[in-house]
Amino acid sequence: MTAAPPGPGSPAGAPAMKRFGLAGWSGSGKTTLLARLIPALTACGVTVSTLKHAHHAFDIDTPGKDSHTHRVAGAAEVMVASRHRWALIRELRDEPEPDLDALVARMAPVDLLLVEGFKFHPHPKLEVWRAATGKPPLHPEDPWIVAIAGDRPEPAPGHAPTDLPVFDLDDIEAIADFVLAACGLQPAGPDRSLAPEAPER
Repeated sequence: MTAAPPGPGSPAGAPAMKRFGLAGWSGSGKTTLLARLIPALTACGVTVSTLKHAHHAFDIDTPGKDSHTHRVAGAAEVMVASRHRWALIRELRDEPEPDLDALVARMAPVDLLLVEGFKFHPHPKLEVWRAATGKPPLHPEDPWIVAIAGDRPEPAPGHAPTDLPVFDLDDIEAIADFVLAACGLQPAGPDRSLAPEAPER
C-alpha cells in the first residue's frame, strides 16, 4: 500500500469511519446526488466528509497566488489557512499516487465518509446509473455495489435481472435511510426536510 504522509486520522481506540461509495459513469448524476444526500444525512445527526477521485491532473490552486508560487518553486506541501478554513496541497511530483486507505488515514474522523470514484476499491457502493449516459451498468461486474439509484437497468446478455434495490434519484430520504442502514448508523435527529430540491436534469 502506498503510504500518505502522516495526517490526523482516527485517534487510538476510536471506531473506524464508515465508508460508503457512489460509483457511476461521468454524467450519471453522482455529484448532484451527493449534494442532496449530504444535508439529508447531516439532518439525521450524522457527521459526513467526502473524498473524490479525479481522473486527470486537477489543480485547486490559482496561478499568480502566493500558494501557487510556493508550490511551483518546489515546496513539498503548501498550507493556506484563514479564520474560516484551511487547505493543504501536496505535490506528488515523482511519488506514486496514494491509494484510498492512505488518503483516508489523512482525514479527521467523522461518522460517515462518502467516496465518489474509486469504483474498483472494495467498499459498499451505490451505483448511480442513467440510460441517457449510453454506458453499461457497473453492478454486474462489481460485487461491492449494493444498490442502484436512477433507472432500472435492463439485464445484460447472459445476466439475470438485478435483485439489487433500485431508488429513484429524487427519493433522497429513502437513499439516506439505505446508506445509514448499510453502514450500521442510527439517525440522531428526526428532521430530514433539509435536502434541497433537485435541479432540472
